[in-house]
Amino acid sequence: MLLEVRHVTQYHYERAVRESVMELRMQPRKSVGQRLISFELDLEPRAQIFSYADNFGNAVYHFDVPQPHDNLRIEARSAVETQPDPVLPDGVDQGEWDRLRSDFVRGECFDFLQPHGFVVFTQALQTFIAEKNLDALRLQDPLSAVLALNQIIYDAFDYTPGVTTADSPIDLALGVGRGVCQDFAHIMLAICRRWGIPARYVSGYLFTDRQHGDRSDPDATHAWIEVFLPTLRWVGLDPTNNSIAGERHIAVAIGRDYADVPPSLGVYKGEADSQLGVAVSVGKARAALAEPEFLRLPRPSFPGGRRKLNAGDIHRREQQQQQQQQ
Repeated sequence: MLLEVRHVTQYHYERAVRESVMELRMQPRKSVGQRLISFELDLEPRAQIFSYADNFGNAVYHFDVPQPHDNLRIEARSAVETQPDPVLPDGVDQGEWDRLRSDFVRGECFDFLQPHGFVVFTQALQTFIAEKNLDALRLQDPLSAVLALNQIIYDAFDYTPGVTTADSPIDLALGVGRGVCQDFAHIMLAICRRWGIPARYVSGYLFTDRQHGDRSDPDATHAWIEVFLPTLRWVGLDPTNNSIAGERHIAVAIGRDYADVPPSLGVYKGEADSQLGVAVSVGKARAALAEPEFLRLPRPSFPGGRRKLNAGDIHRREQQQQQQQQ
């Protein structure tokens, strides 16, 4: 499938700020499952753009706007060819559990077996596991177990934007039974890693299709997970939509959790509050993409309450909240 993505991020400051420094993870990955055809990045005000690959192989772009400005607009446009949905077997043999415990797998996938950031084992998660009798799934083979877990998380939580923020711990979604794709991905990652199955967070986009039962927001970025099974390698699972990650999913970045892969992150100098608008459109390449509507996001909150911005301070944009993946 040929897909085009337009991702626009726009800041408006109540008064001019002196400088902005930003880091972006918006370029789709090059992998067996998808071919990157083109990627363009436009900035206003204009700035020189640099790039590097991070520890997980994600393309990272960064730039500095050193002059005063009261608006900052970032537009990323991508064209990607994705492969047909993978056909998975009904299951794998029980020996897969032994292969998962091998020194090779544990060494190669070390980062994706450990608790990290939002992916932690809490008492609320233990309660959820007990209530749903999830550990009994380990009597099945690993593939059957993670497919069943994908279904259970889908059934257990309502998809409700605005209940959680990007910096919310998993206990919030577990407590209210609601959240967005980021929350469901973190919960599933924690359980898979507890079972000894390497699992990583995937940030990207979804070509939403209501006929397939998708419940995620078509005008936002998306998140799902990938688990490593020695027989099958990395398998993508989308607990938000109870699906296998396939040709409608566009992977942008992988990491241990969301904190490794925010679409944009930066700092600015100046005494000014900011407003942020984010717009995402994903469509088939031969169809014209509709002009995306901006999603107005709340201002960031700081530990201990709202922090007054003082002249000369450098303020970290709380992108984990502002560009929360839906």
